[in-house]
Amino acid sequence: MDNEVKFYEQGLEEYPKAGVVFGNFMMLLWIGLGTIACWFLHPVTAFIYLAFAIIIVFVVLRKLVCINCYYYDKRCSMGWGKLSALFFKKGHIEEFSASSGVKLAPITYGLLSLAPLILIIISLIQQFSIPKLIILLLLLLVSFYSASVGRKKSCAECKMKTICPGNAAK
Repeated sequence: MDNEVKFYEQGLEEYPKAGVVFGNFMMLLWIGLGTIACWFLHPVTAFIYLAFAIIIVFVVLRKLVCINCYYYDKRCSMGWGKLSALFFKKGHIEEFSASSGVKLAPITYGLLSLAPLILIIISLIQQFSIPKLIILLLLLLVSFYSASVGRKKSCAECKMKTICPGNAAK
């Protein structure tokens, strides 16, 4: 390990499996609700959204972020350090905070919420229905949880929190 990189010493070596399962459930729920929200406007939009979400979240960001993380080949709050190690060669931890993935992540997660929210609101304006309203409310709840409560909890226990520009537990 590089001596210049200062980890949060009280951070978890590996996150509990139950938290990883719950985190991935929430991520898949988020993507699923977003896909349904897009479907209400047009099925092709839903397929594009789903493909984008899966590729960018589970492949691109894992390559751009996780290879340079302390949790590479370890169980982070989402288990993605293990996923990344299955497909990509280890990077350099000192490059983590300046990596393009750290800059791309907030844009990606913002789009995962905003795009379906905008599309379902357009669909609601075109033709109101209770199922659309329920999906809108669930998407708002999951997006809020993921962007605030979930992030703060996982960031609070992360070894990378002292060097991560996306740390929500400051």
